[in-house]
Amino acid sequence: MRKFINYLKECYVELVKKTSWPTWDKLQSSALLVMVTTVILAAVLWVIDFAFQHLMTAIYTL
Repeated sequence: MRKFINYLKECYVELVKKTSWPTWDKLQSSALLVMVTTVILAAVLWVIDFAFQHLMTAIYTL
């Protein structure tokens, strides 16, 4: 049990004193970048899916 308590204390010290947390502005810009990238990737995948769907439809109707 003593090892577990020591582990929790070390985790707390590392999170509070040794971890560098991003600023609020940096966090917002990173989140915005992730959202924009996700939307762009979704649009690209939709175009690819649309193209393959029509391509396969054209091949199977021959």
